[in-house]
Formats: sequence, C-alpha cells, structure tokens
Amino acid sequence: MTEAQKKEFKRFAKEEMDALRAEIPRLEEQVKPVAPDNAIGRISRMDTIVNQSVAEAQLSKARVRLARLEEALKRVDQDEEFGLCLDCGEPIPMARLKAMPETGYCVDCAE
Repeated sequence: MTEAQKKEFKRFAKEEMDALRAEIPRLEEQVKPVAPDNAIGRISRMDTIVNQSVAEAQLSKARVRLARLEEALKRVDQDEEFGLCLDCGEPIPMARLKAMPETGYCVDCAE
C-alpha cells in the first residue's frame, strides 16, 4: 500500500469514526426504555418497542464498525502488510478496505 493510499484510508477511517461517534449517543437515547406510566397508548407503545429494536440493531452495528475501524487505523502504520492479501499478496482494493476494514483478503481469495 502506498503512502498516498494509507493517507486516503486514514482520512476515510477518521471521518467514518467521527460520524459513528456522533451517531452512537443518538442511538443510545433511542433504546432507552419507555416508562410504563407514560400514557402514550397501546399502539404507540408497540411502535416505540419496534423502533427500539431497530435502534438496538443499529447501535450494535455502529459499535462493531467503530471498533473495526479503530483497529484497522492502528494497523495501517504498524503492519507493513496492511492492504495486502494474506493469501496471494496482491493489494486489496481500497473500496473493499473501506467496506470491510478488518479484512485481510482480496475478493478472490475470500471466496
């Protein structure tokens, strides 16, 4: 991976991490339980429960993505092999690294 590619990946990862750090508190607020004494109606309560389930899934994915990006960002400078496929040694496309920063394999070798 060239220095320019490393710089591009680091910029992307930092921007993505900033967005996730802003999103996580919003999602945490959405998953807070609704007090039973809150008179919002049965249908509204059910709708709220469904929305909380969706928010919980989004929150979980956001936390996992943030952890993976943080780990990849550490590896960019520490691992000379970062961005190279562990099987064939060919460069992993930047689009794949951005989508799956934890990957160690190119598309062909991953299949």
